[in-house]
Amino acid sequence: MAQRFGGKYSPDGSTVTPEDRPETPAFKGAKVDPVGARSNVLFVPPIVLAAMSLNDGAIGLATGLVGAGALLLGAWLLRDGLKAQAAYDERRVARRPGIPRKIFAAVLCGIGTAIAVYKGEPGFAAPVIFGLAATALHIGAFGLDPLKDKGMEGIDTFQQDRVARVVDDAEAHLAAMSDAIKRAGDRQVEARVERFQIKVREMIRTVEEDPRDLSGARKFLGVYLMGAKDAAAKFADVFSRTQDRGAKSDFMMLLTDLEESFGKKTEKLLLDNNADLTVEIEVLRDRLQREGVRL
Repeated sequence: MAQRFGGKYSPDGSTVTPEDRPETPAFKGAKVDPVGARSNVLFVPPIVLAAMSLNDGAIGLATGLVGAGALLLGAWLLRDGLKAQAAYDERRVARRPGIPRKIFAAVLCGIGTAIAVYKGEPGFAAPVIFGLAATALHIGAFGLDPLKDKGMEGIDTFQQDRVARVVDDAEAHLAAMSDAIKRAGDRQVEARVERFQIKVREMIRTVEEDPRDLSGARKFLGVYLMGAKDAAAKFADVFSRTQDRGAKSDFMMLLTDLEESFGKKTEKLLLDNNADLTVEIEVLRDRLQREGVRL
């Protein structure tokens, strides 16, 4: 569907002066899709294998479909594994994925390749050799899953689990907000919502890195974010029917107020963390001085 892009020289362009423009760069928070063309190409071999097995009789067709299913499942697991690794790499504090999807994808790729080779060359040696080669090449191309936690030393796992639940709920609210605002069909509003979500995710990363901040941020990541999601859904319903400029202005002002509130709260959480660090440094200095160590 075509979308209207605003700008200074558009019919309804903004006359905002440079001093009034937000400081946040337009590219801040932009992400590259971790699922690239290399992984999408792996959906082609199972289709080819299934198509080539149509004229091989019942046994040949069944064998081909099993091999195609293994290759297709491996390609699907690889996509999820790449997304999970991207989320793991993005965070400074993260747990390893519960399911090693990329490893399973490599094994399934080897099994599917072995079955495909067996159809053309029945036996034991050739399927095993080609299957192992396909597994090794798959691992060489896409790597392994993260196999250990990152930044979890000294962190209470129970508290981290509480943070994970709150973060999951917050991400669900953000996803629902993005889906709802698309119904409005206004690119300017979508971009404004994306800016707000960047500010929210800054708070999420702050809480993930220090779970002690959860008590101070719970209301923001729960009640306030749920209210923003509901407001976005109602605005999208109204604006898609009436194109009411007043409703758009009110919603944009609401996003501005929320963004400022989230930003100030995140700054306060960071200042509290700095204060804790200062206390730790002073305590360590006092202990060293009592031990006779000159600083």
